[in-house]
Amino acid sequence: MSQCGREAFALQVLGDSMQPEFQEGHIIIIDPDAVVESGNYVLAKYEEEYIFRQLIIEDNQYFLKPLNENYPTLSIPNLEAVQGVIVQRAGKRRKEHKHYA
Repeated sequence: MSQCGREAFALQVLGDSMQPEFQEGHIIIIDPDAVVESGNYVLAKYEEEYIFRQLIIEDNQYFLKPLNENYPTLSIPNLEAVQGVIVQRAGKRRKEHKHYA
């Protein structure tokens, strides 16, 4: 008997920490059961808040990196903070739609 996974969900991008790839107002689809790999865009819990960043794994260390250089890269102790992987982006125009992972 197979187990049912958790369902994907959507969130709206707020702020400019992930520009230029993700603009404020874009809709992102998060898959909580996707395989987590370095380079994925992820939703993570950091200091009791949910944030959207790019996961970087280097030498058994884990980092949440913004695409906008005006924001700091954050360190996390392990992958337990990762709540899901961004698998799709949607904008107001079809050309803004993109699939990841």
